[in-house]
Amino acid sequence: MKITTFDPIILSEDAGEIIAFFEELGFEQRHHKEDINNADITLVRMRNESGYHVDVVDAPVSKCMTAIRMNVDDFDEAYVFLQERGFVNVKGNNIIVTSSSRSTIMISPYGFAINLCQHIKK
Repeated sequence: MKITTFDPIILSEDAGEIIAFFEELGFEQRHHKEDINNADITLVRMRNESGYHVDVVDAPVSKCMTAIRMNVDDFDEAYVFLQERGFVNVKGNNIIVTSSSRSTIMISPYGFAINLCQHIKK
């Protein structure tokens, strides 16, 4: 398993305010992905001039959540790797599959979250 991206991701019902905050810090919106999993979920990828990234997700969550976005080259291998170390998929065994990615959020036994993701290359 190769990690290709390792950045913070913030999930919130108030993503607009969070995006505006990061814009004030010098981050620019680079990528939008809407209606993820046929739901009212939108991801905005942001980047600053130093090359740092933060993803902000507008989603129906009960409270704001920060996680680590970990993109990998082999989703299945990474998923098993995390499970074997006590990570639990917050959606049971549900994996979100879109035309360009597979992803899910996994909670560690220590309490931190990883948004596990693999881009589907065509």
